Amino acid sequence: MAGGQLLIDICASTDLLNGGSGVRFEVDVGGRNAPAFAIRYGGRAFAYLNRCAHVAMELDWQPGMFFDFDAEYLLCSTHGAFYDPVSGACRGGACIGHGGLRALTVIEQDGRVRWQPDGYAEPLRPIV
Repeated sequence: MAGGQLLIDICASTDLLNGGSGVRFEVDVGGRNAPAFAIRYGGRAFAYLNRCAHVAMELDWQPGMFFDFDAEYLLCSTHGAFYDPVSGACRGGACIGHGGLRALTVIEQDGRVRWQPDGYAEPLRPIV
């Protein structure tokens, strides 16, 4: 834990290569499972909900494949919207005027990438 906050393990730091495949994981948003992903860009780990701002569809064209061919932008495989990997801001395509990706806070420590729930996205509830 950092600063008393809950941290959820996503993956090993070495699982995320700059501009490479991302790691998918699930979060709870409003009582429903929602897909999310972590990527590395510019040497830092970032995470977002896996939903295009244009239409709430998953971005990856194959599981974990979020970057365009130049590894410069995150790309929605359905509508061609593209997003800044650092901020999640829409940089062009179908997302213009619809906002950007919803960022999730990730912390990298001890060779692991961990997600910090924020009140909007929460850990999945155990099935009882």
